[in-house]
Amino acid sequence: MPSSPSAPDPLAAVHPSLRSGLGLLVRLMSRRKLTIRSVLSRRWLDRLVERVAGRGVPVRWIARADGSPDVRVWLIDHRTRKSAAPAVLHLHGGGYIGSSMAHMFSVLKRLSAELDCLVVSVDYRLAPETPFPGSLEDNYAALAWLHANAAALNIDVTRIAVMGESAGGGHAAALAIAARDRGEYAPLACQVLIYPMLDDRTGSVVQVPAASGVGAFIWTATSNVLGWSSLLGMPAGSAAPPPGAVPARVADLRGLPPAWIGVGTLDLFHDEDVAYAARLTAAGVATTLEVVPGAYHGFDILVKGAPLSRAFAASWLSALRNAFRP
Repeated sequence: MPSSPSAPDPLAAVHPSLRSGLGLLVRLMSRRKLTIRSVLSRRWLDRLVERVAGRGVPVRWIARADGSPDVRVWLIDHRTRKSAAPAVLHLHGGGYIGSSMAHMFSVLKRLSAELDCLVVSVDYRLAPETPFPGSLEDNYAALAWLHANAAALNIDVTRIAVMGESAGGGHAAALAIAARDRGEYAPLACQVLIYPMLDDRTGSVVQVPAASGVGAFIWTATSNVLGWSSLLGMPAGSAAPPPGAVPARVADLRGLPPAWIGVGTLDLFHDEDVAYAARLTAAGVATTLEVVPGAYHGFDILVKGAPLSRAFAASWLSALRNAFRP
């Protein structure tokens, strides 16, 4: 009796220059089901990385009049200019439930130096302890703080961009929408969304074929359901999520700032990111879409030196540089 054909190896679909980032440990972790318990158990490591990588980086605490907890922000400042500079409000990834901006320190230092801008990264509250809209309000408070302290920070409020990777990209998109809707701190100069987490329906009501290799590494469909359910306080893919919580479900995208969106073809977020870019364009928002063949989630962090990773970073840096031109 002939044996049944074996399932295709998802690693075969990965671009050869990016396979070195998928060592045995990464592949095993990708197959392991993520749980809130495992996420919480890893948070001590994020704080340890903060203490080591963030040594010497100034920290500010933003107090809020409504009694909400103070918001911690990190200031990465390698500017040389004397005149008012652009600013990037950075929101870190982690599936809405974990991680820390400390993992991006080296990238943010390079960003500040290359574009001669101030980078402010927000230590927003995480789900499930703080469901939506807690994190959005933390990020919005940081944007308000930038405006209120522009003179002291020596920044130009007409040149503030929001940026984030993965869940941070979802946060950046949601913040851009909130800024537009509230009309207090718009328009933003740009939104840089690096493989953003935009749609709670991916992995829940929208299934990703396992044989495709999409979402096989780093961030999987089951992880996505956990992350979104934790943020929303209800099952991912529910009929009526909280308004403004899911960027892909916001009906009107008109009037949003110019966008740069980048994602790999093997990223779980590929389809939702491409769809969001198309909707932005249809709404009249200037949008650049960068799709990297054979790239998985977080490829640019795991294999920084690969030509595809360098070109990817150069693309979003260029988008910010163009947005910051007077």
